[in-house]
Parts: sequence; structure tokens; C-alpha cells
Amino acid sequence: VESISADGVVAIAMKLTIKGCPLRVQIKKDIESRLETHPGVTKVTIDWGEMTADERTAVMTRARWNAREQAPDTQIPLNTRILAIASGKGGVGKSSVTVNLAAALASVGHTVGVLDADIWGFSIPRMLGISDRLEARRIDGIEKPRMIPNERVVGKGLLKVVSTGMLVEDESTALMWRGLMLTKAVEQFLNDVHWGELDYLLIDMPPGTGDVQMGLARMLPRTDLVIVTTPSVSAQKVAIRAADMARRSFLRVAGVIENMSAFTCEHGESYPLFGQGGGQTLADEIGAVLLGQVPIEAAVANGGDTGEPIVLTSTGPAAQAFLAIAANIMNTTVPVTEMGGCTARDPEAVQVAISKRN
Repeated sequence: VESISADGVVAIAMKLTIKGCPLRVQIKKDIESRLETHPGVTKVTIDWGEMTADERTAVMTRARWNAREQAPDTQIPLNTRILAIASGKGGVGKSSVTVNLAAALASVGHTVGVLDADIWGFSIPRMLGISDRLEARRIDGIEKPRMIPNERVVGKGLLKVVSTGMLVEDESTALMWRGLMLTKAVEQFLNDVHWGELDYLLIDMPPGTGDVQMGLARMLPRTDLVIVTTPSVSAQKVAIRAADMARRSFLRVAGVIENMSAFTCEHGESYPLFGQGGGQTLADEIGAVLLGQVPIEAAVANGGDTGEPIVLTSTGPAAQAFLAIAANIMNTTVPVTEMGGCTARDPEAVQVAISKRN
């Protein structure tokens, strides 16, 4: 709300986040129904406007701050940088990206947590070569027993890994859980696991924009989203929904990774098997950076099958791409993105403005 004037007629100048806000009619009805019940109000008029880029950024900053203030406590240290590796759909190599980025960050000396939030489709234990089941034990000074992440030393650093795949009898066991159970499982991984000190926490998200994504946005509002797509237009158009979810949840988008960008044959010829340009197009459309492009290489899949991420065993193009992306993440500060979507809480803002005027 930009301004309010009142002399029987209440005139409001209001700025929406976007000019064509589809909730404009509903917002108008809500404002009129609330204000016309006030004694002395005979008419309500609204002059609609649109926020500038700076104003949208300021709104986003306030929203993120409020979300952090209201977020529940977790066992994730406050100085840990949290990256959720997300995609709009399955099959784009999101888990391969997660394990290789985690291994790349650990190889240079960082302590990296890996949370497999793909509860139904867990794959992180096999891809990192960790088969031990999770155990719980008492920690000094803590009354309730905590689950202890399984660890793997990588170079100068350490991986700490938690997955539902470490709770079942074997990896072929199906978890037939409904949405509420999925959210509770992730909440337990954040609250009941003794993570200890972490430099980074990488979260392998399930595909889509459902219960787990919304739960994580509520519990960890300081999360930065990394969106994985392939070069194809269809994958890019689906991946943009993950960016929309981030903005609606007041999360920042750290950048886009284009996976399976091209195949280079033994003669040096490059073939864009899944199209080209989807990653850059997505990054441009959502106002984020393209963190890197990972070429198609059989060794990436083989590394996932054998539990040896390619960044630890190869110096080929795909391994170099993952290492470069990890360096970009370490060296880049994520800018505060503009608020997306509609100003759905304007009636509350009107009431606050009226209270201040009175």
C-alpha cells in the first residue's frame, strides 16, 4: 500500500508485484469488504500500480527475513550454507549432480552434509558407496538420542550422509508413505540427526513442487535453490516451476545447471542429443546465473552405479564441469532475487496502514 486518504471516501494507492496479477479482483473484494464495515466509510476507491524492480527486491528481502525469524529450530548450524538441488521433473540427473558437487566441495577440505530428501526414490547411498544403516546414540549434553550421519572421507574433507535408504532393509524396499509422512521424515532428518559442524548442506530434492519442497521452505528458509535441467525446451519449461516455487516460498535461486548438455565423440565432434540452450534460456528467464553445463559422459552413470562420483576418479570433461560448478558455488554470493507472484496479503497491509494513520 503506497498511501491512504480518508474523508468518508477511502482512497488507496496500491502497488502490486506484477501488473497483471490474477488475484487483483479478489484483493479488491477483500479490501472493500474489510474497509466498508468501518464507521464513517462511505466509499472505497483503489488506484492500482506496479512495483519497481527495487521495490520488489525490498519486499523479497523483508519476506525472507520474516520467514527466517519464524522458522523452527533445527540441528543445521546457522553458519552452514544450504543448497537444495531441485528440478521440475525426474530424469534430468539431479542426484548425479548432488553427489558430484558434494564430493567436489569435500575434496578441497569442506565438511559437506548430504540429505537425501527424495524419500520414495532414494539413490544417494548407492551413488556415494555408503551402505551402512543409520544408528542413534546419546550425545554428551543432549538427553534425547540422535541419529548419526554415515561418513565418508573425501580428499581433505568429509561427507556426512543421511537417507531413508539407510533405514530400510535393502534398497529394493518400497516406501509407501503419504505426503504428511514424507514431510515428517524430512523434519526428523533436520531435527533428530546430530549433523555437527557443516560448511555446506546439499539436499537432493524429489522432483516437482510438492509436500517435501514446501516443508523444507518452511523449516529452512535460508536455503538457496540450484535448479537442474537438460538442454531440451520441454525440460526447461518444467524446471521453471521449481523457480516459481522458490519465489513463492521466498527462497533464493543460486543458479541453473544444464546437465547432459552435449555428447562429444572420440573424434572431437559435439552432438547436442537433447537439444541446446535450455539451461541458458531458463537462467535468463528467471534472472539467475548459469552455473555450468555438464556434458554427457558414460562415466557419470558408471560412477553412480559403483559409488565413486566421477569428480574423484576422472579428469574428463564432465568431471571438470562439476569441479568448475563447485568453484562457482564457493566463490559466488547469491543476489537477492525479486519477489515473484502476486501480492496475496495486501488486505493485511491495508489494515496495518490504517492503524498507523489512526
